[in-house]
Amino acid sequence: MNTSAPTTVLDNIGLLVTNDPSVGEGPLGMARDASVVFADGHVLSVGARGQIADERIDAEGCCVIPGFVDSHTHLVFAGDRADEFAARMAGQPYAAGGIRVSVAATRASSADELRRLAATRRVEARRAGITTVEIKSGYGLDVATEQRCLEVAATFSDEVTFLGAHVVPPEFEGRADDYVHLVCGPMLDAAAPHARWIDAFCEVGAFDEQQCRAVLEAGAAAGLGTRLHANQLGHGPGVQLAVELDCASADHCTYLTDSDIEALAGGSTVATFLPATDFSTRQPYPDARRVIDAGARVALATNCNPGSSYTTSMSFCIALAVRDMRMTPDEALLAATVGGAKALRRDDIGVLRPGANADMVLLDAPSYTHLVYRPGVPLIRSVIEHGALHRVS
Repeated sequence: MNTSAPTTVLDNIGLLVTNDPSVGEGPLGMARDASVVFADGHVLSVGARGQIADERIDAEGCCVIPGFVDSHTHLVFAGDRADEFAARMAGQPYAAGGIRVSVAATRASSADELRRLAATRRVEARRAGITTVEIKSGYGLDVATEQRCLEVAATFSDEVTFLGAHVVPPEFEGRADDYVHLVCGPMLDAAAPHARWIDAFCEVGAFDEQQCRAVLEAGAAAGLGTRLHANQLGHGPGVQLAVELDCASADHCTYLTDSDIEALAGGSTVATFLPATDFSTRQPYPDARRVIDAGARVALATNCNPGSSYTTSMSFCIALAVRDMRMTPDEALLAATVGGAKALRRDDIGVLRPGANADMVLLDAPSYTHLVYRPGVPLIRSVIEHGALHRVS
């Protein structure tokens, strides 16, 4: 951190959520009539209203929360699948094979076009209060396009995930093991320099337990952290595999047995829920209450993608989690901030304390509860991302 950088104070905060119990009241670390001083993209101090700095931003009494941490997205893609969504709303079941439609469009797009499309989505996500975003590949499924997608993703985030094992591409139809060999070999070699994580889709219609194990172990050997799409469309081995391999996150977790929940509670793997996906696919919502009460770590993410969750609204995900997953507003906010940080194994985001990233969301509301109380209303006034102010309204 540059100690000589000019300082800024976000002052006159009505209600501040820090997510640090040592700073304020309760698990959310709440403080009233507060201010935050930051410089060079990092928090310097959290205190009462009226702290002094070189520059001042007036919060005008609004509620301020940490920036949302979206730990599961697929922002780099081309094409449109609105017709598929309409058919699903008319009763057609969701199937993982629809991903191939996006693969064809993405393969046909240049890096410049993919970068333009992703930039639009990243701006949209920031306007929705998302200050940290994980971005997966997975719509290339050949060596050149996967590398191209990862290079594009890396221009928008440090949290880039190689998802070559998304589905089996058409040219490998009936030869899934051959494709996994490609993913674990030449594709991983091309992807590893541009990614921090490796992921796989453990599901009927995608990859089985042994194939996912091979992919994750190869990625770990190449120095990548591991994550896993698990238990989205039905009960399966994904969650148990994720915990066994100490994956940072098991994502979806829609169908969980008691033994799955016990495994999550006994390990360090975060259960990342993607409720906008369940909304879009008409799947049942996960029973987050059981998972939280068992003591497991949880996160909320948007899963922004063209087929099953084309949204960048974390507020929408929070509202769904409270309404349909039996989470409290406090639990949902924690899951969308510090929970996402844990799913990325970070302690410098999702929280406001000295040394953390200066990532804050100013709400046009007196309390974060309004994110649920007033669903669908654009309550985000401004976003401070790594110390830079972005006015939304």
